[in-house]
Amino acid sequence: MAIRVFGFPSSTCTSRVLFVLEELGVEYELIPVNFAAGEHKQHPYLERNPFGQIPAFQDGDLALFESRAITRYLVRKYGKDSGLLKKTTPEAAAAVDQWMEVETAQFDPAISTIVFQILVVPFFLGGTTDEKVVEAQLAKLGKVLDVYEARLSKSKYLAGESYTLADLHHIPCIHYFLTATPHASVFDSLPHVKAWWEAISSRPAIAKITAGMSLK
Repeated sequence: MAIRVFGFPSSTCTSRVLFVLEELGVEYELIPVNFAAGEHKQHPYLERNPFGQIPAFQDGDLALFESRAITRYLVRKYGKDSGLLKKTTPEAAAAVDQWMEVETAQFDPAISTIVFQILVVPFFLGGTTDEKVVEAQLAKLGKVLDVYEARLSKSKYLAGESYTLADLHHIPCIHYFLTATPHASVFDSLPHVKAWWEAISSRPAIAKITAGMSLK
């Protein structure tokens, strides 16, 4: 099997890659990395990802790291007709690029910090959630989601009327935010965001992977 993903399903970045592989129907092998034992910070794993982060990826002779770069590669090589990057026109492609950048720069810093504080700190690091940090990030996330609500009142998906990587990239952290933190009600006051989430999270490829995602 040519494609190998080094990581584990509960990792948000690993699952992001697995979502795309499942969406495209591409065969792959998931190679478990012993995160608890620090395998990701040791050789030979560091030869795959020099930053000691999850996941790493190999397709034949090509080795990659950084989940968002991997998802783009997969669509370009195996999903040219999938519409996940909307290559039909420069304008359509730019809309996908724009909202992928929003996810990286505006959305992820807030929601991933909340998930980290509530799930990772107490369950994996033996620490205590910093509620002040959570409160500050919830305020930031709320402002971002207000922008999403306005956008999704005009189109079904972030980059238009079809599902793309711009939507998919959001799924891992939202999954944990809604299923494993006490703040799921944030989405209840945002009907268009909630409808968008229900549409993207119920896709068979997504449901297959999220069924195995748990940080507890």
